[in-house]
Amino acid sequence: MNAHPTQAAGATQHASSEKRRRTLLTLAMIGALVVGGGYALYWSHVTQQEETTEDAYVEGNIVQVTSQVAGTVVAIGADNTDRVSAGQSLVRLNPLDAQLALERSEAMLAKTVRQVRSQYAVASQMRAIVELRRSELRKVQADMDRRSGLLHSGAVSGEDLEHASEAVSTASAALKSAEQQYAANQAYVDGTTVATHPDVLSVSAQVKDAYIGAARAVVPAPVGGIVARRNVQVGQRVAAGVSMMSIIPLESLWVTANFKESQLRYIHTGQPVIMTADAYGRQVKYRGKVIGQEAGTGSAFSLMPAQNATGNWIKVVQRLPVRIALDPNEVRKNPLQLGLSMRVSIDTSKRDGTPFALAGNPAHAYETEVFAQEGKDAAALVTRIIAMNMAGSSVASAN
Repeated sequence: MNAHPTQAAGATQHASSEKRRRTLLTLAMIGALVVGGGYALYWSHVTQQEETTEDAYVEGNIVQVTSQVAGTVVAIGADNTDRVSAGQSLVRLNPLDAQLALERSEAMLAKTVRQVRSQYAVASQMRAIVELRRSELRKVQADMDRRSGLLHSGAVSGEDLEHASEAVSTASAALKSAEQQYAANQAYVDGTTVATHPDVLSVSAQVKDAYIGAARAVVPAPVGGIVARRNVQVGQRVAAGVSMMSIIPLESLWVTANFKESQLRYIHTGQPVIMTADAYGRQVKYRGKVIGQEAGTGSAFSLMPAQNATGNWIKVVQRLPVRIALDPNEVRKNPLQLGLSMRVSIDTSKRDGTPFALAGNPAHAYETEVFAQEGKDAAALVTRIIAMNMAGSSVASAN
């Protein structure tokens, strides 16, 4: 008995549907295998060679502007958000007291130079007196020798010879006295010039100190950058060393990325870094390199480190700060500010570097030349005062 045509058609349709389902299932399985294999390949070749964190922030130097002397503020030359250059006047203190002290020290130096000149003059005078006494001794000695030769002939009496001998003794004593006075005076000037005399050097140091004190009534910017944290006001009495404002040199920034301790194994110096800032989005990328690691975790340097040896203990994954240098050209193109959040990815494919705990990183040095001129200007003032008070003097070197 033959099957009904409708039943035959249904069986054929079911077989076709089953075949299509199996085909789709096969394709899905193949697709899953491809995706899984691709992800495994990506994980083994990319993810495994990259360490990423979003716990990263822009950092930089916060340079304190402090006065080196106490005084009353009479002028302020910059405010928050202002850009200043190195050496620019930021704060001026009342200079009156320092200026008066400088004038007193200048007058004292001029007086001391003239007194030392007189010591040289006395030394020359004493030398001349010694020569005079020596000449007198030679004269009376020759007179006594001549009288001694005439004593036997009766031309000279014994009394005359005795007087001549007394004159020799007197002249000899006068010569010794003059030599002692000359030696005593020479001790003040021996081996020196007016400029290198101890008295002049002592007062010169006072002049330099007073000059620098007067110069420091103007507080310059130690570096160029953006002013922040201004907390000084006109009329305020400030003490030496108190911070009046800060300067942020935004041209020298870096990124501190806090990586989990489990991520640190393959992070070494010099590895390339790709960073993005939340301020600019993922489209703007910054390139840098790893330049250092802190010597301890953040909790180790906290104000109150955790006391894990007491009470109940719960393990907390620690993070260690890694320092990353930024490309200055990229920072100039897309400026950054302190504290901005960054996303950091370190390429750890090169794993032949020395661990930070063994190698560390080269020292970073900072300096300013703003204050270098103070001592030079003070020395020039001393030289000028000495020269003015040496005018017309023939004393140029030690006797």
